[in-house]
This record gives sequence, structure tokens and C-alpha cells, in this order.
Amino acid sequence: MNAELEDVRRKVWIGNRALHRLGLATGITAGLGHCSMRLPSDPDRFMVKGREMDVDALAVLRRDDIITCNLDGYMVDGKPGLTQVSEVMIHACIYKLRPDVQSVVHVHPRFTVLLSPLNVAMTPSGNAGNELVREPLPVYPHMKTIQSEAEGMEVATTLGDHRAVLLRGHGAVTVGNNVSQSVMAMAQLEEQAEVNYYAYCAEGSGHTHLSEDEMSEVTNAVPIWELPHFREVLRGRERQRDGVWAYHGMLAATELFED
Repeated sequence: MNAELEDVRRKVWIGNRALHRLGLATGITAGLGHCSMRLPSDPDRFMVKGREMDVDALAVLRRDDIITCNLDGYMVDGKPGLTQVSEVMIHACIYKLRPDVQSVVHVHPRFTVLLSPLNVAMTPSGNAGNELVREPLPVYPHMKTIQSEAEGMEVATTLGDHRAVLLRGHGAVTVGNNVSQSVMAMAQLEEQAEVNYYAYCAEGSGHTHLSEDEMSEVTNAVPIWELPHFREVLRGRERQRDGVWAYHGMLAATELFED
């Protein structure tokens, strides 16, 4: 058994199930969405959720429901009977254009989907995910399912060097250096979308939001490990700021049925 393949399979499996735990694939969208990860030793291949299971919902996804695809969108390994997800080209084309990206997520989060047809540009309106929307996010101006290579390349090109791209009336795509980053970026994006929607309802278009000066106060703050009362305690230790992901990942890996 290839240890790397099993490690990536487990990470992708947990990432997909965590999308459900985070409320990004529930109810009528319980089976809509997918997380993938590039193979470290073979960057022209990636693992992603498969399709055509008898029960197709992220909450009950099994490890052997994860398949391997290449950058042309072809399935190259997986359980007999499974196929690629219909929008496999979102993943394949982003990996092809962005060698730095190691993980891709696509889901249909409610508030993110809701805001895009309203032509409401998300602005920093809370702490979690504020950096994602500090500048206007690119928008793919179509609601259609991304099935062909040409469509996948359009999405990848629209994404550019951003961490997220909105698909008008459809959903969003986030990317990262690992599964944790891509999944949590989507959760943070949806958090910003929900807060923006409430602000839009309260004040309308052009609602009050965090200013650039306020954002700069956060990004220009002195790193915590340089503060005198933390310097000795944190000396020689790696920063641990991934606890929320660890929590959802832990539960996603241990709970078979959640509903």
C-alpha cells in the first residue's frame, strides 16, 4: 500500500466531510461540492471525491469514494463504478494554471450564492475571513455547471492569483497550500457573505464596513511572538493557529452519520 496515496486519500476524505460539518454542503446541497488535493510526488495528478455512489452526500462519504484524476480531467484510479465529479475540470484546470495550489474546494454556500446575483461586492465586515474580501473578489459571470476544459480554464483564469473566485448564482471556489487552507477559506468566505448580507439588509448597497485603516491595524500589528510577555513562552515553538480545522477534521473523521 502506497503510504503517500493513503495519506492524501485520508486528507481529501476528511476535507470533503468537513465541508458538511461546516454547513457548506447540507440539506438540498448535501451532495453538491468537492475538495481535492494534488499528489505531492506526482503534481500532474490529484485526488478528489468521486461520483455515482448509491448514497451521494458529503456527510457519509467513505474513504474508498475518493478517486485519482489527472490534469486533463480523466479518472486514472478509483473504485469500480465510480466516475469523476461533473465539475472535475474546475480542479484540473486550476492545478494546471496554478502550480502553487495544492488543494481546491468548490461548494454552493447559501449566502455566497445569494449575494452574487444581487451584484453585492463583499467587503470586510467581521474578523473571520476579512483578508479574503479586502479587495473585490473575481466573479465568473455564468451560473452554468463547469464541465468542459474550456469552461474550467475560464474559471481558473478568472481566479488568477486570488485565493477565491465567485461563480455567479452558483457557488465559489477556494484554493490553498493544503486541505485545511482551502476548506477553511471557504468557511471564512461564507462567514463574510452572511455578515455582508445582514449588513446589506440593514443599510442597503454601500453599507458600512471595516475601513482600510482598520484592516491595516490588523495586518500591521506586532506579531504575538515578539511581545515581551509571549516571547519566552513561544520561543522555539511553531505557531498553532489551526485548532478550528483540527476540531472539525477530528469529528469528520470519527462520525459516520451526523444527520
